[in-house]
Amino acid sequence: MVILLTILLAFQQYTSRNKEPFPDIKFIAGTSVTANLTDFNPNILTPERWQKLGFSEKQVSTILKYKDIVGGAFTSKEQLKKCYAISDEKFEEIKPFILLPEVSAKDNSKCINNFEKKEIIVSGNFNPDLKTSHDWIKMGFSERQAEAIIKYKNYLGGSFISKEKFKECFIISQENYNKLKPYLLLPSKTPENFKTSGFNYPDKIKVQYYTFDPNRLDVEGWKAFGFSDKQAQTIVNYRDKNLHGSFKNMDDIQKCFVISAEKFQEMRPFIKLNPETIKKVEIQQEKTDFSKTDLNTITFKQLIEFGLDEKSAGSMIGFRKKLRGFVNKQQILDTYNIDKELVQKLISIAPLDTSNVPKYTLTDAPEDWLKDHPYFKYSADKIIFYRTTYPDDKKILKFLKLKPEYEERMKLYLK
Repeated sequence: MVILLTILLAFQQYTSRNKEPFPDIKFIAGTSVTANLTDFNPNILTPERWQKLGFSEKQVSTILKYKDIVGGAFTSKEQLKKCYAISDEKFEEIKPFILLPEVSAKDNSKCINNFEKKEIIVSGNFNPDLKTSHDWIKMGFSERQAEAIIKYKNYLGGSFISKEKFKECFIISQENYNKLKPYLLLPSKTPENFKTSGFNYPDKIKVQYYTFDPNRLDVEGWKAFGFSDKQAQTIVNYRDKNLHGSFKNMDDIQKCFVISAEKFQEMRPFIKLNPETIKKVEIQQEKTDFSKTDLNTITFKQLIEFGLDEKSAGSMIGFRKKLRGFVNKQQILDTYNIDKELVQKLISIAPLDTSNVPKYTLTDAPEDWLKDHPYFKYSADKIIFYRTTYPDDKKILKFLKLKPEYEERMKLYLK
């Protein structure tokens, strides 16, 4: 009993002592990018500032190139979010600090493009690869939009590749794409072997320039200046075929569509045009005076003389034969498989005489003519059927229910 009391007394004394305070535990967090963030404008950030936000050097490069593609400046948070280098998680982290308006994809499109304010005008079929900034502006785009379209084409490698790729150009709204689509001379689908996608830009090649004469440079020489096999071959073909063997001046070089304005400025200090190489070509003047050669009678041989290759010349002569003659110059540019840039130069020089082009009414047009003519053959049987009961062109056209553009083509050859 004494032992039990002793134990209880000792326990009471122990529990009644002042308890020592338990030390506070402090958790040390790792450095947080968000904790150090302040409001920022992504349009003025340097590469170093982007890296401080937590992006890698490669991601920063992609972001800056994306900014260049969209016109040189981000216009909203929505637009910045679309950059593939910025993950959804990362975007949500920096979003509260971005000094850009909150704009939906739809409103952003209207804000950037402003297509509703100016209507896009298309005169006929065209290859967008051949359009310059000036051409896009004439079509109805603003100067800034035109520059963005050209930059997008250059990003793809100098060609829009397909209607699918053309549609992906963010500066072109869905409404305007629908207007342009029927006139685009491009394949509908992107080739499976097309590798460029998203914003995987090729690294810029560092070139060691030296003084050179562009009239003496072969394909390998152009490749040494950073051009691809295809680009180098295009430059040589442009010089030898389109310009008849020689660049005459700096403008000739600058107009070659695979040489960007930036690349031309890089090369310009090193370009030296030798008068001797130009003189050799000037001696080889065409025998034909194309300013007096009718486009409806020009021969295959004369087209070759002008600089067209056999494929282009054959296509032009073949289409003219099917039509029984061109009625306007736009039809020539609409011809498939031709060198449009060179043909554009030809039609700007040569006249077009349409006086001998046969025209008929739908009621008296020969059946073989209707069934063979490119603009009538798909409706020939219906025309022949309707005109037996309704010998009136207006009524026949009404019954045919053609698309406006098809009806307009027919009318070119109707009396």
